[in-house]
Amino acid sequence: LEIIVTILNENDNTPVFPQPSITRNVPEDTEVDTVIVAREEVTATDADLDTIYYELTTTVQNTDGYFAIRGNNNPEIYLQKALDYDKFISTTLLLYARDRPVTSTEPTNTATATITITIQQSDTRAPWFLPCTQLHNDSSVCISSPYSGRVNISEMSMEPLVLEPGPIYAVDPDYTISDRIVYRIVGGNTNEVFSVDAVTGNLTMNKMVTSPDSFLLQVMATQVSNVRKYSVATVEIKVINKSNFPPYFEKGVYNGTVFVGLPQRSFVYQAGDPSTPLVITAMDQDFSDV
Repeated sequence: LEIIVTILNENDNTPVFPQPSITRNVPEDTEVDTVIVAREEVTATDADLDTIYYELTTTVQNTDGYFAIRGNNNPEIYLQKALDYDKFISTTLLLYARDRPVTSTEPTNTATATITITIQQSDTRAPWFLPCTQLHNDSSVCISSPYSGRVNISEMSMEPLVLEPGPIYAVDPDYTISDRIVYRIVGGNTNEVFSVDAVTGNLTMNKMVTSPDSFLLQVMATQVSNVRKYSVATVEIKVINKSNFPPYFEKGVYNGTVFVGLPQRSFVYQAGDPSTPLVITAMDQDFSDV
């Protein structure tokens, strides 16, 4: 009697990843579609020789969509969307390996691999002049106002000029890199009247100005390690006549009279003289005609 015995493969083995835990450091400026974890590093095996189906999820809120796998049967992990260090600096991915499709009603064995991603800040932004205001609460953009100052005609200041809204100062917004900044004047410096300290950004005078005029300086701030990362700020310097005396009022107290029921913009009259409008005048000894 010949007896033929056929061994049926029972689905009694769970898929196995070569590495259940993987860590990757990914630069912020990594190009989209770059492979983050190679296929062979995350391809699971199954002793039952079943086809493996993969699924990738993230455990960190607001970090989904940045990383993906090539397909249901191809677990290669790649960058799907451009990274932004200001939005998140790390995330944890879970890669599932199943021996049945997700939609299958049959008993399924599942293995899980954990991929920890740490984002490394890259040198992606030019220097910011301070103070500056972030645009629409977007921490990646900061808009600064022009600087302004004054110098007296025919007078040379030996100290750094006082500017508004503050001294010339720029920083590297990629704060984990925090490259050193150097300064130089690149425009508007007629006759080389002014100079800027390359390290501190202090603006000083090289010579006096003998005519009332104004200067519109262009000051460049450049990163030391990357000259392609630079910003330019405008500095307006007005040349004015020296003021030795403060203005003063002719009287210490002015008294006026108003009448009930008058419309807006009606005159206020001198107290005791309802026919003469009240006039407040100030004088300045620096100007004989004012």
